[in-house]
Amino acid sequence: MNIRELLNQRVGEAMSAAGLPADCSPHIAPSKNPQFGDYQANGAMGAAKAVGRKPRDIAGEIVAALALDDIADKIEIAGPGFINIYLRPQWLAAQLQAQTSGELSQQAPSAQTIVVDYSSPNLAKEMHVGHLRSTIIGDSLVRVLEFLGHKVIRQNHVGDWGTQFGMLTAELEAQMGQNQAAELALKDLEVFYQQAKKHFDDDPAFADKARDYVVKLQSGDDKLLQLWQQFRDVSLRHGEELYQALNVTLEREHVKGESFYNDDLANVIKDLQAQGLAVEDQGAQVVFLQELADKEGKPSVLIVQKQGGGYLYATTDLAAIRHRVNDLNVDRVLYFIDARQSLHMKQVFTLARKAGFVSDAVSLEHHPFGTMMGEDGTPFKTRSGGTVKLADLVVEAEQRAAALIAEKNPDLSEAERAEVARKVGIGAVKYADLSKTRSNDYIFSWEAMLSFEGNTAPYLQYAYARIQSIFRKAGIEPDSLSGAPQLNTPEELALALKLLRFGEALEQVAKEAMPHVLCNYLYETAALLMKFYEACPILKHGVSEAERSSRLLLCAATAQVLNTGLELLGIETMDKM
Repeated sequence: MNIRELLNQRVGEAMSAAGLPADCSPHIAPSKNPQFGDYQANGAMGAAKAVGRKPRDIAGEIVAALALDDIADKIEIAGPGFINIYLRPQWLAAQLQAQTSGELSQQAPSAQTIVVDYSSPNLAKEMHVGHLRSTIIGDSLVRVLEFLGHKVIRQNHVGDWGTQFGMLTAELEAQMGQNQAAELALKDLEVFYQQAKKHFDDDPAFADKARDYVVKLQSGDDKLLQLWQQFRDVSLRHGEELYQALNVTLEREHVKGESFYNDDLANVIKDLQAQGLAVEDQGAQVVFLQELADKEGKPSVLIVQKQGGGYLYATTDLAAIRHRVNDLNVDRVLYFIDARQSLHMKQVFTLARKAGFVSDAVSLEHHPFGTMMGEDGTPFKTRSGGTVKLADLVVEAEQRAAALIAEKNPDLSEAERAEVARKVGIGAVKYADLSKTRSNDYIFSWEAMLSFEGNTAPYLQYAYARIQSIFRKAGIEPDSLSGAPQLNTPEELALALKLLRFGEALEQVAKEAMPHVLCNYLYETAALLMKFYEACPILKHGVSEAERSSRLLLCAATAQVLNTGLELLGIETMDKM
């Protein structure tokens, strides 16, 4: 139980003892200014409205019933009825000792089964920067939710089915007929796709063959399924190499592509028709959603089957919801999909509930994200105006980081420099994205993201490495330390209190699916570490043994939080930079 939860429980008990309604919340929040305590309980305001009395009088009754002598030095009523709580330094030190001696694991009050739908590239094309946000934001949420004790099911809903695969399997067959192995033909997916499209556009006979292959493929033709499987395997391997380079936890077992749901698509349509939800309109099967009507009262239109009998993204998404609810028994489904798909997701969620595919007990959540922009304020492109391949971005990140590290620390060996460059380069790209509010667009800037100053991955990685340097100079292993730190100075108290709020930050990330909350927390922690380091000497002459040990304990606790927090963002640390 973190401090906020503990105070919420204690203040809630005091409010009950004061005879206040059970639905009145304690409203516990960290104080923004240390002079007003460490935490504030602001529930007297809401309770006053509920019972029609002065909030300051109610605050007095809450304080009179409040049992906090074991953890608080002082409790005071401020202003119209705010309750300021000043925690005991000795109690904080004991809590920090307990936190540091464990694995920092924070168990959620009630574990849930949660599906996280993220990354989801189209296997017909190579992954590009447009896939970056979904991939790394989704992966950070997966890590945080698992850390909190939830059962997380990763789902990589790749595009591996549909009309384009008739063209692609026909092209692969043609190239393999020229004694070209599938691996070689598909070495560059982007080039292969362009060749297939040109062949389709220029050769009517090939185009007819491609259309025929769509029908045969979807009918289960063995020969075409083998070609499709070869294409799928090679494409998935390309993706897996990128996931590994980006330190993303998606693997082959997490792939549940569009093809997985193919057998249920006809059933989805039948169920919608049976309920009178899907009706024929100009030969297509259409659902009219009055719930999403426009200002003029016209219902939102969702096509679930095309005129020729083909299915759409909406059909597959509905089948996926059925699978997740019926087979995976989920409590919550998180979709990390571009903001431009917001209407589509609203339509699918609304129809899924209306059709009874999912109950109100299951939370369906679309967590949209903005666009990665170039420094010119337009969507990030290559200099020639093309789409930036994700593989090229990874290579450039490591190259730029290598040049920077060579300049800053020429004493590192070549192997050390390569390892640091990889961690700094990839970490910088990921953190630059994760540290921005997910729903906003953001400017991609190499200079900003690789800076060792400000809210960046290199700054946090350096803060961690600096602590390791302190321990090397002290000739002490962090694990050899024991006991609780002494929190005598404002800097020591501020740092300790921040470290104890780690669980609160994680819970907010898990609830709101906003990784930037964790980034901001880690940045603020690192900034408090620097203030502590400047104000509280550790290894200087004249520092007592007790002070030295206590401050090293604080350093070890900070390193643990920084390392764990960055790991939950999918960013690696290092002992030397």
